[in-house]
Amino acid sequence: MSIISAKANAIFVPVKNINDARDWYCSILHLEPDYEIIAGHLCCIPFDNNGLSLVLDSKIYQEDAVYKNPAFHFNTDDIHKAHEFLQEQNVELVTDIQHGHWFNFKDPDGNVMMVCQC
Repeated sequence: MSIISAKANAIFVPVKNINDARDWYCSILHLEPDYEIIAGHLCCIPFDNNGLSLVLDSKIYQEDAVYKNPAFHFNTDDIHKAHEFLQEQNVELVTDIQHGHWFNFKDPDGNVMMVCQC
């Protein structure tokens, strides 16, 4: 048995304003923005029933951060509908649909995110 599990439980995203970030992420994920703000700077949004959460953290936000690429992607069953939906939400798209199955966009804090149809 390994002492380190091969399972991720959290994906951290640095954000400027924790309340605004919670509301924005909930809006694009069609969730109610009623998740608690913890210690004034954290918000955990459950992604699945296996314990994976998106953790928004305003304490780790830095404008000059080195991290500029997506560390994960949101899944979709229809890349074209996902692209169209984010356009309708006035989300800043970084790329068009690439190779028929993924595209990048920015959240309000400038973090580059990805949507992928696998």
